Order: sequence, then C-alpha cells, then structure tokens
Amino acid sequence: MGALHPPRRPEAAPARPPGPSPRLSPRLSIVIPTLDEAALIEGCLLPLQPLREAGCEVLVADGGSRDATAALAAPLADRVLQAPRGRAAQMNAGALAARAPVLLFLHADTRLPPGAMGAALEGLAASGRGWGRFEVRLDGSHPLLRVVERAMGLRSRLTGICTGDQALFVERELFWRVGGYPPIPLMEDVALSRLLKRAAGRPLCLGLAVRTSARRWEGEGVLRTIGLMWALRAAYALGADPARLHRLYYGRPPGPGPDTPGEAREEA
Repeated sequence: MGALHPPRRPEAAPARPPGPSPRLSPRLSIVIPTLDEAALIEGCLLPLQPLREAGCEVLVADGGSRDATAALAAPLADRVLQAPRGRAAQMNAGALAARAPVLLFLHADTRLPPGAMGAALEGLAASGRGWGRFEVRLDGSHPLLRVVERAMGLRSRLTGICTGDQALFVERELFWRVGGYPPIPLMEDVALSRLLKRAAGRPLCLGLAVRTSARRWEGEGVLRTIGLMWALRAAYALGADPARLHRLYYGRPPGPGPDTPGEAREEA
C-alpha cells in the first residue's frame, strides 16, 4: 500500500480558552477521538494537564458529538477539532493538526500511567524503533479480565500488532509515511499496525500499563465479549470486509449511531 497524502486540515475551535500557554515545540501530541463522550471527557483530560505543562500537546478530535463533549473539552485541551466522523478519520485529523514529532493516540476511557510521556519518548530514542504501545489494565473486578489483560500483552508481543486500548504511539514522520490510519470503520488500529510493522519492524512494548474501562466487557459478559472479539479478529485476518464486520459488531452498517471510539473493543 502506497503512502497517502495527509488529509485536508480539519476545522479548529475559533478561539483557545484560558489554560496553559501554547508551547513553541511540544514534545508529544496526544490525540483523543471523541463522539458523545461528555460523561468521560473531563476524567480523561484532567490527568493530562501536568503533561501539557511539561511539553505535551493535547488534541481532541470530535466526530460531531451531540452532547457537551466539545464544550467540556475546550478548557482542558490545546485544540478541539471538528473532524469527519469515524475513528480513523478523527485520529488522522488530530495527527494532521499535531505539532510534536511523536503522536500518541488515546481513547476517552483510557488513562495514562505516571511517567508515560517520558517512557514513550525515551523508549523510542533508546530503542531506535519508530512506534510502540503500553500494557493494559482493565478497571473491572471480574477475574477473567486479568486473563484478558495478559492475553492482550502476549498476543501483541507475538504478533507485533498494537490496538487502540494499548495507547499506540508513533513518530509523526513514520505515521504519515505509511499513510496514517486506513479509512476503514473497524480494525483500523490492526491495519495501521501492519503497515508500521512492515515499514519499521515490531513495536516497542513498554511495561507501563494504561488503565482502560471494562464497561463493554462487564456489560455484555466477559466470555461472550472474548468470543466475539476473537471471531472478528479471525475474520479480519482472513480478509473479511471491515464494513461487514462493523455490521456484525454493531448490528448495522457504518454511519450514524452509538458506536463511539471509547466503546469499540476489537482488542481482545
């Protein structure tokens, strides 16, 4: 697959509200895709404020939220972008607006651990690898969730594939060299990982763990969710159309509906 040209720049909020002063040279740009995440967005952004002061840029790429997501995010982010709906399109829009040499993609229901920025930047520099990911801790109490966490980390190490819950980070130049996130409605993180692995080798696997919501796992049943996710991943590996997988997952084709970036869980 040839490299794609970066998409047209998304619209940004007309004025930046009071907050940390813009830095001339941010070291890391965190891109957060959102859609109707008013209940979660402040909890996601508040812990990132010390990172903003330390040289991190926070970009929220909103896909047309009908709730107060954008308004709540505005005082806590460097920019709130209005982007075409869809995780791939939103994350590409955020990457296009980013100013730092390294990008980190974060779901609205995922929290970075202390030391995350330094670990990512120093790890890339020391390893010579152009991309990487974190381990995952699910915030639920079900015993099987601990098995899921370990399985996610082991699978990633064995396959060299990262997924959204693992907070993928990548050098901006490498990200655009492979064309950014492919424009597909599901499994876009797996597709990007394949491109990055082909271009730059296996990812840097950090031992630090992000903490992410177990809302879908616990809401729909851990065993059922494990089975569904493995079935979807197997079908995708065998060449199934991501749009068809989206229909199987959400019960409808891609388009208007409640599939928010924080709810999608292809990472089992």
